[in-house]
Amino acid sequence: MRIGLILAVLVGLAAALVTWEKPGAAVPPGGDPVVAYLLDNGFHTDLVVPRAALVRRGGPLARATAMLEPGDWIVIGWGDARFYVDQSPISDRLPDGARAFFRPGNPSVVMLDPEREDPRARYAEDGRAALTLSRDAFDRLAGRVEASLELSGGGPRIVAARPGDHARFFASRETFSILHLCNHWTAQVLNAGGVSVRPVRSIVSSEVLRSARAAKLDMAAPRD
Repeated sequence: MRIGLILAVLVGLAAALVTWEKPGAAVPPGGDPVVAYLLDNGFHTDLVVPRAALVRRGGPLARATAMLEPGDWIVIGWGDARFYVDQSPISDRLPDGARAFFRPGNPSVVMLDPEREDPRARYAEDGRAALTLSRDAFDRLAGRVEASLELSGGGPRIVAARPGDHARFFASRETFSILHLCNHWTAQVLNAGGVSVRPVRSIVSSEVLRSARAAKLDMAAPRD
């Protein structure tokens, strides 16, 4: 009887965690809206934002953006400092992937990648979602990205780059593990911008994309 009760409580707690939704931060409308995009490649999520909106904010993230090649759009991502940067075949990186998942406290990086093309032309519709954000909402979203940068040296610091690639990887103050994966991070950034997310389910990229799509109409509509 007691074991059954304990199991029932554990099942209830698990169900509550899986369905738990964290409301987005309340942000007022105002200013020119900013259109950003959420990308899902099937296992990893990135954000794409207008470069001009990052520059307008100023601060460390704008300084990091100024260190990039030209491009009207900036792809933003986050991940393990070693696994995320490495582009060798995934089959050769399985041991390193296990290390990134299961060893706590792995160093991480924020990726900033400049692009010239509009995301609607570059990325398939089934793998992207558009978000129309008020200026305050965008500033909070960008502020969460900025809060990931490691700034102990006085400013953003590039720690890795791929040969022949415009992407640059900046040192992050956060750590990577199965408890804080790339999709968790993206969900946190979206949440700061006003998107409601389900933190536990955000382990998978499809859940982050679902959250962005569910928020799209609400974010675009005027608020009282």
